[in-house]
Amino acid sequence: MNKAAFLDRDGVINQKAPEGHYVTRWEEMHFLPGADKAIALLARAGFRVIVVSNQRCVAKGLLTERELESLHQRMCNALLDSGAVIDGVYYCPHDKQPPCNCRKPAPGLLYAAARAHQIDLSASWMIGDSDIDVKAGRNAGCRTARVLGGNGHANGNGDHGGAHADIVAPSLLEAVRLILNQDRALTT
Repeated sequence: MNKAAFLDRDGVINQKAPEGHYVTRWEEMHFLPGADKAIALLARAGFRVIVVSNQRCVAKGLLTERELESLHQRMCNALLDSGAVIDGVYYCPHDKQPPCNCRKPAPGLLYAAARAHQIDLSASWMIGDSDIDVKAGRNAGCRTARVLGGNGHANGNGDHGGAHADIVAPSLLEAVRLILNQDRALTT
């Protein structure tokens, strides 16, 4: 079985669009500082790196699934140029209603990736910037890390009872450093 680092996309790998807007074009995809280095460190440490993202913009008709998949392919290729390997991208294209099993905080995306990549969820991490991400990781049986927003505050987006992460860090890179230190401590 493999271990994975499940990463939310917007706010973890790339800058979030302003509230009520979505990243729908390559020109709007701005990688956060150190995201490529963090992903490369995870891959070198033996983690499968899987992006899991709610992409309601598809349900709203702002782009098609094909356009979203093209954007994700371009993201993966750009990160690969920096040595950052993403093993898979899973997304929920649905709106909030009616409920589905793939929209975080439901664990459906993580379960699908676990089946496809033979992932041991209990040995894996969910890294996100919101309560929804932390809750999804907990619902799947993963350890969790929360990346704080650029202002140093947690994003309460979709607060589901104040989900508490195992690790809280100011950036993906710092979260990954803490995860790798914990991982090393468990294996020694």
